[in-house]
Amino acid sequence: MSGTSSPEAVKKLLENMQGDLRGLSLECRKKFPPVKEAAESGIIKVKTIAARNTDILAALKENSSEVVQPFLMGCGTKEPKITQLCLAAIQRLMSHEVVSEAAAGNIINMLWQLMENSLEELKLLQTVLVLLTTNTVVHDEALSKAIVLCFRLHFTKDNITNNTAAATVRQVVTVVFERVVAEDERYKDIIEQPVAVQGNSNRRSVSTLKPCAKDAYMLFQDLCQLVNADAPYWLVGMTEMTRTFGLELLESVLNDFPQVFLQHQEFSFLLKERVCPLVIKLFSPNIKFRQGSSTSSSPAPVEKPYFPICMRLLRVVSVLIKQFYSLLVTECEIFLSLLVKFLDADKPQWLRAVAVESIHRLCVQPQLLRSFCQSYDMKQHSTKVFRDIVNALGSFIQSLFLVPSTGNTSVTPNQTGSNASGSTGSAQTNPGMLGMGGGATVLPAFEYRGTWIPILNVTVQGSAKATYLEMLDKVEPPTIPEGYAMSVAFHCLLDLVRGITTMIEGELGEAEAVIQSTTETTSLPTQSSEHQDLQSISDQSDKELVSRAVWEEMVNACWCGLLAALSLLLDASTDEAATENILKAELTMAALCGRLGLVTSRDAFITAICKGSLPPHYALTVLNSTTAALSSKSYSIQGQNVQMISPSSESHQQVVAVGQPLALQPQGTVMLTSKNIQCMRTLLNLAHCHGAVLGTSWQLVLATLQHLVWILGLKPGVGGALKPGRAVEGPSTVLTTAVMTDLPVISNILSRLFESSQYLDDVSLHHLINALCSLSLEAMDMAYGNNKEPSLFAVAKLLETGLVNMHRIEILWRPLTGHLLEVCQHPNSRMREWGAEALTSLIKAGLTFSHDPPLSQNQRLQLLLLNPLKELSNISHPDIRIKQLECVLQILQSQGDSLGPGWPLVLGVMGAIRSDQGESLIRTAFQCLQLVVTDFLPTMPCTCLQIVVEVAGSFGLHNQELNISLTSIGLLWNISDYFFQRGEIIEKELNKEEAVLQKQAEEKGVVLNRPFHPAPPFDCLWLCLYAKLGELCVDPRPAVRKSAGQTLFSTIGAHGTLLQHSTWHTVIWKVLFHLLDRVRESSTTADKEKIESGGGNILIHHSRDTAEKQWAETWVLTLAGVARIFNTRRYLLQPLGDFSQAWDVLLDHIQSAALSKNNEVSLAALKSFQEILQIVSPVRDSEKPDTPPAINVSVPVVVGATTATSLGRSFMRTDSIGERMGRYNGAELPVVTDEIEDLNLWWAAWNSWYRIGSESTKPPITCDKLTFIPSQPFLTALIQIFPALYQHIKTGFSMDDLQKLGIILHGAVSVPISSDASPFILPSYTEAVLTSLQEAVLTALDVLQKAICVGSENMQIMYPAIFDQLLAFVEFSCKPPQYGQLETKHIANAKYNQIQLFAPAEWVALNYVPFAERSLEVVVDLYQKTACHKAVVNEKVLQNIIKTLRIPLSLKYSCPSESTWKLAVSSLLKVLSIGLPVARQHASSGKFDSMWPELANTFEDFLFTKSAPPDNLSIQEFQKNESIDVEVVQLISTEILPYANFIPKEFVGQIMTMLNKGSIHSQSSSFTEAEIDIRLREEFSKVCFETLLQFSFSNKVTTPQEGYISRMALSVLLKRSQDVLHRYIEDERLSGKCPLPRQQVTEIIFVLKAVSTLIDSLKKTQPENVDANTWAQVIALYPTLVECITCSSSEVCSALKEALVPFKDFMHPPASKVQNGES
Repeated sequence: MSGTSSPEAVKKLLENMQGDLRGLSLECRKKFPPVKEAAESGIIKVKTIAARNTDILAALKENSSEVVQPFLMGCGTKEPKITQLCLAAIQRLMSHEVVSEAAAGNIINMLWQLMENSLEELKLLQTVLVLLTTNTVVHDEALSKAIVLCFRLHFTKDNITNNTAAATVRQVVTVVFERVVAEDERYKDIIEQPVAVQGNSNRRSVSTLKPCAKDAYMLFQDLCQLVNADAPYWLVGMTEMTRTFGLELLESVLNDFPQVFLQHQEFSFLLKERVCPLVIKLFSPNIKFRQGSSTSSSPAPVEKPYFPICMRLLRVVSVLIKQFYSLLVTECEIFLSLLVKFLDADKPQWLRAVAVESIHRLCVQPQLLRSFCQSYDMKQHSTKVFRDIVNALGSFIQSLFLVPSTGNTSVTPNQTGSNASGSTGSAQTNPGMLGMGGGATVLPAFEYRGTWIPILNVTVQGSAKATYLEMLDKVEPPTIPEGYAMSVAFHCLLDLVRGITTMIEGELGEAEAVIQSTTETTSLPTQSSEHQDLQSISDQSDKELVSRAVWEEMVNACWCGLLAALSLLLDASTDEAATENILKAELTMAALCGRLGLVTSRDAFITAICKGSLPPHYALTVLNSTTAALSSKSYSIQGQNVQMISPSSESHQQVVAVGQPLALQPQGTVMLTSKNIQCMRTLLNLAHCHGAVLGTSWQLVLATLQHLVWILGLKPGVGGALKPGRAVEGPSTVLTTAVMTDLPVISNILSRLFESSQYLDDVSLHHLINALCSLSLEAMDMAYGNNKEPSLFAVAKLLETGLVNMHRIEILWRPLTGHLLEVCQHPNSRMREWGAEALTSLIKAGLTFSHDPPLSQNQRLQLLLLNPLKELSNISHPDIRIKQLECVLQILQSQGDSLGPGWPLVLGVMGAIRSDQGESLIRTAFQCLQLVVTDFLPTMPCTCLQIVVEVAGSFGLHNQELNISLTSIGLLWNISDYFFQRGEIIEKELNKEEAVLQKQAEEKGVVLNRPFHPAPPFDCLWLCLYAKLGELCVDPRPAVRKSAGQTLFSTIGAHGTLLQHSTWHTVIWKVLFHLLDRVRESSTTADKEKIESGGGNILIHHSRDTAEKQWAETWVLTLAGVARIFNTRRYLLQPLGDFSQAWDVLLDHIQSAALSKNNEVSLAALKSFQEILQIVSPVRDSEKPDTPPAINVSVPVVVGATTATSLGRSFMRTDSIGERMGRYNGAELPVVTDEIEDLNLWWAAWNSWYRIGSESTKPPITCDKLTFIPSQPFLTALIQIFPALYQHIKTGFSMDDLQKLGIILHGAVSVPISSDASPFILPSYTEAVLTSLQEAVLTALDVLQKAICVGSENMQIMYPAIFDQLLAFVEFSCKPPQYGQLETKHIANAKYNQIQLFAPAEWVALNYVPFAERSLEVVVDLYQKTACHKAVVNEKVLQNIIKTLRIPLSLKYSCPSESTWKLAVSSLLKVLSIGLPVARQHASSGKFDSMWPELANTFEDFLFTKSAPPDNLSIQEFQKNESIDVEVVQLISTEILPYANFIPKEFVGQIMTMLNKGSIHSQSSSFTEAEIDIRLREEFSKVCFETLLQFSFSNKVTTPQEGYISRMALSVLLKRSQDVLHRYIEDERLSGKCPLPRQQVTEIIFVLKAVSTLIDSLKKTQPENVDANTWAQVIALYPTLVECITCSSSEVCSALKEALVPFKDFMHPPASKVQNGES
């Protein structure tokens, strides 16, 4: 105001006014005097005002009506000149604001008149404008009149006036609303009570508004009325109005003064109730119209859409949505739905174009889109507006491709000489319309299935600069150039994506920043503040939850449509820039979805990029499955189903590479275009920049990259980086120079991509690893079953990722190595090789990486790193194991000193090599082990020594290479030496470790569990070593067993003294006995097949040519070793609590070895038996060191207790007596005894001996070729053990034991020998020599007998048993013992002393004669000593002897050896000479009763033997033998018959009968006639007869007993004679003329002689000695004799004569004598 109110200005104004008035009066002077007068009075008026008032302006305003009056009158003259002058003056007044309300009203009325007269129209407009803009005095009616005036001028015929008026109207409307704003500003501090606003039922005025607002309200209401073609309420006087203008005004008001509508409810009502229905109503023709539909179908003609209105309506809608969205939620929903509808293909092109432009306006306002999403898409029953918009754009773009642009005649810019876009032919002939002809520039365009759409540069990114929405002057719809709509729609999409992503990313960033700051504060250690912070975090997170829901909904709503459209465009794009934009949009969407965790959508976008990277229709399952999932979600847009269009294969792009697809079956080649490469770069970019949000989509990304890398022929190099390499098979990859330059870049980006994985967070890193793993799994699947080149992309990248993330290797180590281990098991060698390469590289890198804290302090990590190396051991492929072992060697060489806790793993790797894994592997592993044993034993933790032992042992067990096994046994010896030298250090360290473990175990409440617990740890180490050697002792290869056995017993011998006393218990039980058990088992089950040769051309000695024989050697060695330890270390073992059990077990082993069916083993077992019984005194330690000869140790012999003071263990390698004493710490020196005091042990030994004996000598039940028969040396050794054993057990040796012994002795002697051994064992038959076994048996009995002799009374009852035993042996002379069912051949025929060799399978019975005879001698000898002994008497020993002798005696000549019966006779005579007196002595007791008949039978059998003498027996021999018979008879006559009264009657009778028989029948049937006289044993007969007669007629009958003998003798004799005669007569009669056999004749002659002799004798005897009975018998002979007279033999006759002569004396017997005899 200062400009118009300064004094100068006021002064100027006054001057001007006066000047104007003067001018007016001048002009009107002639024609219009009243005006002139008025002007003049005006001048005066002005002057007076100026003179009177200080505030001139105010005063002017007060009187303005009067001041203005002259001018108004001037205007009324309608004279142009005057009018112009007046109007100028009025304007001047107005501009100085000195016009009052009333004056203004007058002015307006005056202007109205001028308007109606069409005068000065432009000036009028100018005046109105000045009047209304300078101040606010004009309002209400006046204002409305002024506005109507302008409107009316707008509709004049004059164009300039029209346009000026239009501009003025616009300005006036703006002024009206600006006043409202100013008014609100003025009143803004006054708070009013809000008045409840009812619906504006009163159209005329609104009482609740202030003045300016009321004017604006009325004005706006009438504008709506006018547009709706209704009469205005306030703008009275309007004559005409156009809708287009009305709409423009509405739009400008809404656009410029949104706050008015938003702040005043009244205005809001107007919007809701007037504007929106109006817009919807006006839209109706556009909605109903369908292009191409026939009008006749609907009864009413459809109004055609009218471009100007339609376009303006869309502008209004744009404003409404933009500014009043919050007020008009429901209405906007309708508008937006309409917009979407306008994109339909059946709407006119121009309508679609302006609709797209409108949508573009929305798309650049992300916040608005966000509101849509919140208000519609997120509400339950609302239209999904935001989704529909995006989908509509998508289907719009599709429709442009699918529907040829109808109603559009524009032709493609035809630069390349192609036809119009509608023709598809051109597309095929001319790929992609690329500029082929003379360097023409190519328009960027989209092309799809023959539809070619150029891309126009329609807008600047991010702003919606519309073209058709601005064509306000056009009435006819414009023609839309080809591609315009597509380009706008394309930009819509891009802007939409850009807007949404930028907005959401920004908000996300803020939210994260807030959370970051709050979490940082909470992480401070202040306890108190924690609670509030948590509170704020939760508020924060609630808020974030809400926002997140919106973000997610926005993305979910739009991604499908976007993806469909973008994919289509990507496929159709022929322009690099457009492609880049599309890819960028897809990339940003993918990243956004990733950040929001929307997996499906993220994957879908990534899939699209991936598909773009690969050739069309490329078979990649990952992608196809994803798209299938998507395409099933076909979404509908207003009921119209829109499928995703799959990319067409005819993308017209420059081919830049040809390569092989990565597939199972070779499928020819595929081509990569520049667009593929562009997509690939986008993919790399995505992975590089947004790796953290890719999550599971890494699978897609990497799978695609893998295939591209394959097609481009990149191959992995060291460290996993990919380098261009030639393809191995198939047509080589073809690359253009364009892509060749790209390859290093791509390869570089690929590597950088994985290097950048070090910046990913842990979760994302895991996703990356998982994806690589599953890719690799696929590659593995493909490589199965063929040895084609596999894809190594994944493995290489796993390696790369591992190497760059070494600083946090722990979190990915397990999945990474776990997978690589699987790769290592793959059958495809190339695949495996890379798996192993990657794994070993990672392990080596991990061990050399400088971790924080270093590995030496982080044992867990070190173990973690080494673990996969161990896991490789489970894989059997040799190439992998070689890699593994090479890695171990490298680790040993580089980190051997610092492995520490990693040792068990490393050793485990060496130990895991199995026998079947090939020589080279075993060699390599063994190399590692040798390195360890030679260099690293001192550096490794002592706890690992045990593992070294295990591993070395396991190499011993490998059967691939004998040398390795033997060398490893050598290593074990070295290791034991190392233990020995560093014993104290190792022991200390192990004890410390043990304490720690013990403590841990107690804390956990578990028992500490380790092998050989509870031995001290150092002892356990030894025990492990022993146990390992023990295992090797049962190796299948004899050489290994032998070497191991020697080493085992040597180490126990050499270093055993280091063990604590209690540990010996374990050595015995867990090591030695366990070993014995296993050897025993193996030996007993070993194969008996013959082994031809020992591998190569080594010959095997026949004693080792079966597995069984080789095992036998092992058994021998082991048993001997154990026995030696028992013997030499007895002083250590005996104090152990369970020595007796151990003793029993050892005996059991000896027993089972002794009973094994192998002579070598069994004999050795007995030797061991002898050793532990100390029959064979062992070599003292001090004389013979037990170490192998290689190590020459002088063993000091310490005398006295010099070492006694050294507590603990002495580490000297000695085992001298002094040291033994030292062990007892000098407290008490034990007496060193070699005897076992403990009787139980001896008895255990006896029981074992008994079991061995009884088992080994028990004859086999069945008998076949394979029957095992113990050897003589074995049996000899067995029996030889007894005497020594007996010395210890004699005090308790009972009858039972004797019985047992007897069985064994008997059995042993019965065992036959193999015929092939007999010549070496047996004496020739003629020598009467005993075998050593027989000697031993007799020695054993001798020992017993001597012991009994000096023993106590109760021992002497054993005599009979000994006799029994010996007698049994005596029987062998005639009945060689039978060994079971075994058929033994006699060693020789008795008549020919020659050895016959039989087939090897046969068995030969020994010559038992010498043995039996020796036994007999012993019997006689013993009987002579013990005949009177009570037991001998009671047990009928004499009877048994006689019974036994009866056998050879009765056999006589049939005896195997002649000497036998002779010895038997002489023995019998000896025995009887001692025994008979004893028998007589005990006659009354009846103890000998049963002996007599036995004796009688024996005599009978011997004297009248059934065996004929051999033919070659000489006369001298015969006579000699006869003299023996005579001796026997003499014994009878001297020792028996004289004592008849002490002897049973029957016995005497038997003797008599026998003598009788001897006296008659004694000839042998085999004599020749010539010899007959000598051979008749006449001497013998004579003696018999004499004896008989002697006792028949002994004169001095002292006892009735004697007389009885005589009588008996006689009666026998007579009876005998009678029988012979009778038989003779009978035979003679029957024989007729034939002479009788010689012997019968001889017999009868003898009888006859005997009869005559008898009768002579009877006569000589005193008559009283012969009873009548005898006489009667004699007489009774007579008739028989007479009968014989007829015989033909002269010899018989002469004998008969002699016999008959004596009968003359009986012719007249004296009667008295007869009576006497009868009485």
